Amino acid sequence: MKVLHINSYYSNRFFYKNLFNSQIAQGIDVNVYLPVINNYKRPDTDLGTYTNVSKNHGKYDRVIFQIKHHKILKDIKKQYNFDEFQILHAHSLFSNGYIAYKINQEFHVPYIVTARGTDLNTFFKYMVHLRKLGISILKNAKKIIFLSPSLRDDIINKYVPENLKKEFFEKSSIIPNGLDPFWLNNKNMPKELLDNKNLSIIQVGIVNKSKNVLTTAKAIEKLNNKGYNIKFNVVGTIEDKKVYHELIEKDFVQYHKPVNKEKLLDMYRYNHLYVMPSLKETFGLVYAEALSQGLPVLYSRGQGFDKQFPDGQVGYPVDKLNAEDIADKIELVLDGYEAISKKAIKASDKFDWNMIAKEIIHLYKTES
Repeated sequence: MKVLHINSYYSNRFFYKNLFNSQIAQGIDVNVYLPVINNYKRPDTDLGTYTNVSKNHGKYDRVIFQIKHHKILKDIKKQYNFDEFQILHAHSLFSNGYIAYKINQEFHVPYIVTARGTDLNTFFKYMVHLRKLGISILKNAKKIIFLSPSLRDDIINKYVPENLKKEFFEKSSIIPNGLDPFWLNNKNMPKELLDNKNLSIIQVGIVNKSKNVLTTAKAIEKLNNKGYNIKFNVVGTIEDKKVYHELIEKDFVQYHKPVNKEKLLDMYRYNHLYVMPSLKETFGLVYAEALSQGLPVLYSRGQGFDKQFPDGQVGYPVDKLNAEDIADKIELVLDGYEAISKKAIKASDKFDWNMIAKEIIHLYKTES
């Protein structure tokens, strides 16, 4: 089977290479079309010989959706003979999905579309004039992939007409992004708590309001006032200095600059619990990284990681703005810590790119 991936995100999200290589290993003839701006500088990262990096639009073309994507569409039609492909895979609903949709209309090649957080939080939410186009792209897609149940539910329930909701749900699949193989090749042993009053909690991500680190700190403060001795390790780039300064005023907080994955692995193993009640999160691979090292996780109810697993299996969803609820869930995890840690490690296999590639290939071959 010959597949053309349309993926403008590959220019700075190199984890897609794991998907492409896994598909090749499973017998798929992979071709990747990567449209970029005219002044794009190719990274040192090897994008694969199957990738066609095509400079075809200007920096300011993105201001008007139709101008940018007309140029991309004109370019891709020059680059390929579409009779060679059995299916197209668009890696976003609007930007890449529009190109697949137009090719389908003209050349009748079926396509699968993966919806992303940007499609929900930018296109559907703010670009009202494009909503009808988004619905058409979804309706004509052979299958729809969502990274999380919450993303699927938000898009379909909020923006899809009532008469199409059932159809869209039925042709939707939940398939998350995968982990860098490093994490699954270095899975930890199940963790134990020798003293559940003395422990360390970690959060990895940009230090800003969105990651909601101050609410986590407030929850820890509540527990420490009840007799716990919890340390909070925060790892990531400082984006909001006000949040950072308020955070480090707390004596139980230790801030760490971003580190490479080898050092991060050691930090995960040193800590006991991963907590990040983000205000918005499409998926969040850091939760999956933490699982591979045996850390139970707490995540925001209704955001990207929620419903990836049943409540209590690898951790719990929390009310992201309620420090009391976060504190309660931390105590709930501690009550069954060893069992959850064991399940967390096993659950991390869900994010194996080889398994994910197999699921996606199955969709390619499934008739609508």
